[in-house]
Amino acid sequence: MASAAEQMAANVSWSAFGKATELRQRIFFTIGLLMVYRLGTYIPIPGIDNLALREFMEQAASGIGGILSMFTGGALSRMGIFALGIMPYISASIVVQLLGAMWEPLKNLKKEGEAGRRKLNQYTRYGTVALATAQAYGLAVSLEAGGLASDPGMFFRIACMVTIVGGTMFLMWIGEQITARGIGNGISLIIFVGIIAEIPAAMAQFLSQGRSGAISPVVIVGIILMVIVILTFVVFMERSLRKIHIQYPRQQRGMKVYDGSSSHLPIKVNPAGVIPAIFASALLLLPTTISTFSGGSASPIMSTILAYFGPGQPLYLLFFGGMIIFFTYFYTREVAFKTEDVADNLKNQNGYVPGIRPGKATQEYLDYVVTRVLVLGSGYLALVALLPEIIRAQLSIPFYFGGTSVLIIVSVGMDTIQQIQSHLVAHQYEGLIEKSQLRGKRGANKRKGPARR
Repeated sequence: MASAAEQMAANVSWSAFGKATELRQRIFFTIGLLMVYRLGTYIPIPGIDNLALREFMEQAASGIGGILSMFTGGALSRMGIFALGIMPYISASIVVQLLGAMWEPLKNLKKEGEAGRRKLNQYTRYGTVALATAQAYGLAVSLEAGGLASDPGMFFRIACMVTIVGGTMFLMWIGEQITARGIGNGISLIIFVGIIAEIPAAMAQFLSQGRSGAISPVVIVGIILMVIVILTFVVFMERSLRKIHIQYPRQQRGMKVYDGSSSHLPIKVNPAGVIPAIFASALLLLPTTISTFSGGSASPIMSTILAYFGPGQPLYLLFFGGMIIFFTYFYTREVAFKTEDVADNLKNQNGYVPGIRPGKATQEYLDYVVTRVLVLGSGYLALVALLPEIIRAQLSIPFYFGGTSVLIIVSVGMDTIQQIQSHLVAHQYEGLIEKSQLRGKRGANKRKGPARR
């Protein structure tokens, strides 16, 4: 039987949306900042030879350049001020979270609550500046080496670094503002909008290749069917749960005795969402961003990395799959579903798993369940991320298509819709409370005083 909250969420309509003023303001605020982001992808970095850049990106569109362009919403292919996108921030988040799991000072910060979280966020911002500066300098030098700068020199390097680092920090600020004052996760929405914006051009290119005979109609139909099947599979897996029965004992309050209630603890098959795929992609893009633009002047080490870790290569697929599995376990245990905190919360609320003692035994049981659930969840993420990569490499599809983009579209879309529904349900609850208070006041006014004798 559905709960009251689920029934209320099912009855959400456009009329309820029209009355939710705060939700409308949050949505408009989010859309406005995302429009600013899209506008910034078209503002070019000064000193770029646009003709040479266009020719280079057309050659690299089916390889690593397509991946970079996907995660930056096309800003890298146009060499806009958001050329690095939000990837430096994600890379810094990976470093801080890894250190937070292994280094004792950061572990203690995580235990300090809101103050510790703000401190970790500050360290993440510092790391973002450092990574963006290093990548911007490497990108500027590589642009000069590749002949993509119209006026190479120290002035070009400084202008390029200042513009790119400033754009990255502004983009990070936009993501934080969306998370705090808008709807959904700002960082994920920025990547989501960038991918969605590039889909029409990619589809037009794909169909034009079919009309010209470069791709057979059978391959086109097969790719479209594969995308539909993957989308359906991702939606099914993202909504899959492992429910653990929770029992609450009888409680006596004053002279009344309340019967014990029961509920369930939902554990998603993929508690980490799309974060593992984004983290793994960020690690793959970090060493190859510079080497992509170095042209023929790349160092032997960079050439070897690009050769062995290019899209579709065995080492690339192996590393990508391994990192997805690692980050699925790591992010779930350290952020998404910390079994120690869940067991402590259940113990404080007098809840317990039938047949399991509260406290340490409950934590061990949750570890047992989560570890086995994540075998399926991490395998599903790796399969969805790697299957399109393998098919694209085998069929020589001339544009980039990856499972990570599908995961991001579905996961971020579902998460944003759930947050909108939560705001609508909260608004309905507030309306019911206000109505009950008004009825109570009317009833109080209608009461007559005691009759006089």
